[in-house]
Amino acid sequence: MLLENRVAIITGAARGIGAATAERMAREGAKVAVVDIDRDEAQSVVDAVRSQGGDARVFECDVAQPTSIDSLVADVISHFGTLDILVNNAGICPRISIDDMTESMFDTIININLKSVFFLSRAAGNAMKTHGGRIINLSSTGGRIGGVFNATVYGATKAGILAMTKSFARHYAPYKILVNAVAPGAVETRMMTGMPDDTLRSVIEAAPLKRLAEAAEIANAIVFLSSAEASWITGATLDVNGGTLML
Repeated sequence: MLLENRVAIITGAARGIGAATAERMAREGAKVAVVDIDRDEAQSVVDAVRSQGGDARVFECDVAQPTSIDSLVADVISHFGTLDILVNNAGICPRISIDDMTESMFDTIININLKSVFFLSRAAGNAMKTHGGRIINLSSTGGRIGGVFNATVYGATKAGILAMTKSFARHYAPYKILVNAVAPGAVETRMMTGMPDDTLRSVIEAAPLKRLAEAAEIANAIVFLSSAEASWITGATLDVNGGTLML
């Protein structure tokens, strides 16, 4: 029970890494705010958590809207009584070439993937000042090496998250709030499996372990950074990529 009686917000928690993290955190004793714009799928995650004896609730929120973020944090604290962990997982990765990228889509990717991390981290961090906490941001191997497979703007947002993680880690360290990032490689989620078969095979071949990660394997890393076992880690990025990128 690594997270017993902790309260966690997980964005983009209706599926994929977010859903796996919600279920794992609940098994470790956390009370989980399952945050997503898709209420029905988020409710399915909550139902799965509750069927295993965990405590979770759906909080519908468009994290691209800063005005919604302050309300989200306030609502979670009102329901659960406190806030201890924030997992900034929400993100999109439309496969659009440099030549075909529009200003509207550029702004949408920035707002969901990067702007939300800033405003949610600030709102949650300020709420945790009195008792400490954890903020874990989901970056990507794409943020380390640049956007690939028509994901230039996505890669830029994930690189921005790496820099922002360090800034927030310094800012909140005096309050015992630890801020870290996880940079997954290729994970078996809709974001990856929607690729053309040839492209997907090349991604798998590039990893020494020769497979996609399961979402639960990324959740394991997130839970570790959320726990007391990571008490001397802040401003760091944990690369979980099957050896695709070795720094």
